[in-house]
Amino acid sequence: MVLAAEILGGRRVTIRIDDTSLVFLDPETRELLRTRPSPFSYDQATRLQGARPAGPPPRPSLEPVRVQRRASNSGVIMVVGQKVALGRIHAHTVVTVYVTETTLTIEAGDDIRTVARTTTQTVRNIKPSRPRRAAL
Repeated sequence: MVLAAEILGGRRVTIRIDDTSLVFLDPETRELLRTRPSPFSYDQATRLQGARPAGPPPRPSLEPVRVQRRASNSGVIMVVGQKVALGRIHAHTVVTVYVTETTLTIEAGDDIRTVARTTTQTVRNIKPSRPRRAAL
């Protein structure tokens, strides 16, 4: 048994085993769901019950990734390693950001902005960080 992720619990997936990774795919669309390091050697992978040659590599999602961020005291957020200044009016508010290959679209209440993406990092955090509390 291999743990993929809790969010995939109860969902049917296809697993593609490469030399160094396990790739979890949606069986119908072949959309990439998760990637994990492979615990199997080549010999172990070839002896798995029901194993067959891999199909085409998975395709990345065509839809933008939706993330949320909490703006700082000065109204700045950071997404995929890129800082975006929204202005002090948005300080401490939670904004929704749609990340694509080339743009960041930011929804802050009624204010919608599109900014060119300048980094190639992947999205690591989906939800905003909670405000820090001082220890008493």
